[in-house]
Amino acid sequence: MARVRLRDLGIGIGLLPTGQLNAITDVAGVTVGHTTLICDDPRVARTGVTVVLPRGEGSQADFCFAGYHSFSGCGEMTGLPWVSESGLLMSPVAITNTQQVGLVRDAVVEYAAHKYHGAGYWLPVVAETYDGWLNDVYAFHVRKEHVFAALDDAAGGPVAEGNVGGGTGMICHDFKGGIGTSSRLAETPSGRHTVGALVQANYGERRSLRVNGVPVGREIAYDLVPSPWEAPPLRSAQGRLFSSSIIVVLATDAPLLSVQCRALAQRATVGLARTGGSGHVFSGDIFIAFATGNHYPRDAEQPVDVRAFPLAHLSPLYDAAAEAVEEAILNALCAAETMTGFQGRTAHALPLDRLCEVWAKHGRIPACRADSGRTGAGC
Repeated sequence: MARVRLRDLGIGIGLLPTGQLNAITDVAGVTVGHTTLICDDPRVARTGVTVVLPRGEGSQADFCFAGYHSFSGCGEMTGLPWVSESGLLMSPVAITNTQQVGLVRDAVVEYAAHKYHGAGYWLPVVAETYDGWLNDVYAFHVRKEHVFAALDDAAGGPVAEGNVGGGTGMICHDFKGGIGTSSRLAETPSGRHTVGALVQANYGERRSLRVNGVPVGREIAYDLVPSPWEAPPLRSAQGRLFSSSIIVVLATDAPLLSVQCRALAQRATVGLARTGGSGHVFSGDIFIAFATGNHYPRDAEQPVDVRAFPLAHLSPLYDAAAEAVEEAILNALCAAETMTGFQGRTAHALPLDRLCEVWAKHGRIPACRADSGRTGAGC
């Protein structure tokens, strides 16, 4: 079966409608760019970088209110002390592999310094998950030119998912993971607002994977789809799962303040839990949310007028965030293709035909269909 998004199989998540693209780019102005690195010579590369720009080309001059939540802290997202202090996001959000956070951070600074003649990004936000099972991480494949290319290529519209960008070498619930995205439209007394999510999914055990409540992972045996690890699951002497971590980026066009963005970021935990994530001790599950509904000019020298979303109107946005994160994770799994990488290790794709069989077994309708799919994104 061709790799498709979850809804192309006839499987819907949640109660709220999606945006037109069912992607984080349904939030007006948000752009996404990827650089994907796949090669076998001279050393094995299965890695890359993904960037999310809150206002596209305008991100450098028009800041967004933002907040973050660390559900499980065995990971890195740079710039968070300044997000907490200022309440603002003053850079793109970039996501890559664990060993190259520093390079990507420095490249984002250099890119902005050249493009904006010194008025660069302030303390960039760069996050990571570990791809060292499929990628030769100590070859340090990502270079500053790759970061520049992702920033230059960032665009609105459909977002490539699966084995792309920072998600190229990632593994999720013992299947091939990677980048996924989704969106929701939330009706509030203050009007309709969009919430979009983008994830880099690299966490979890097969037995815990659920799709809209159906225990799919338990019904896909290792003799049907082998584990990516040497034994299911491979653990170090300290009991650490080699596969861990998820980064979530949430965006909304609602006029939220920073403390409200932080509360929105916390709701990513609900979507993660619904798919089977529980925040293992060695998992880096870090979430950031930004809101484009207010404007904060870079060079403001006078008080800035902003709007505050009524507290009583926030719950629909929370529902939207949880649903969007849940579906973004499942879109990553559905889009990702089987990949063989470093030392011949293989992470197998979630078998969509088996997913449909399990879905039907549990009496869910409509039935899965495979006639409206698209091929998985390449590099």
